[in-house]
Amino acid sequence: MKNIVRSMGIVLASTFVMAGGNLSPVVPVVAEIGSPCKVQKVYVDSDTKLMWQDAPYTDAEDGAYAREHSVGKAGNWGHAVNYCRRLDYAGYTDWRLPTADELQEIHHQEGQLFVNFRDKDFWTSTPTSDGKYYVVYPADAYKYKRSKRQSNYIRCVRCVAK
Repeated sequence: MKNIVRSMGIVLASTFVMAGGNLSPVVPVVAEIGSPCKVQKVYVDSDTKLMWQDAPYTDAEDGAYAREHSVGKAGNWGHAVNYCRRLDYAGYTDWRLPTADELQEIHHQEGQLFVNFRDKDFWTSTPTSDGKYYVVYPADAYKYKRSKRQSNYIRCVRCVAK
């Protein structure tokens, strides 16, 4: 029995050594977790003089998009308009939903301009002739008709110079 206990002790000790374990761990007083401040990013198009919201999308917003709900930067058309109207971001409160032309133009530019993006439809403020509104799909920069009740992503814009 003594030999079995001794063998088990040797096996456990060698497991700690091989696994890089430390039998007397020293825990740091403060762990590095990065900056707690949130940076409110924007993209400014110098040609059009438009400032674009470039905020990260949350899991809740991705879920709202997928389930046809409205949360934050994803939702139906009415939610999109109200979201931009009430937005206080990067020190500005004069945000609005972009037109189809503005959103198409920004996505026609070469490269990925936004740090935070989604490869799905984004609402515009441009109505269609049949009671729907246009969305723009970033991958091809084309506009498509969507029902106002459908959930799509939202990216607000504002004029830099009035």
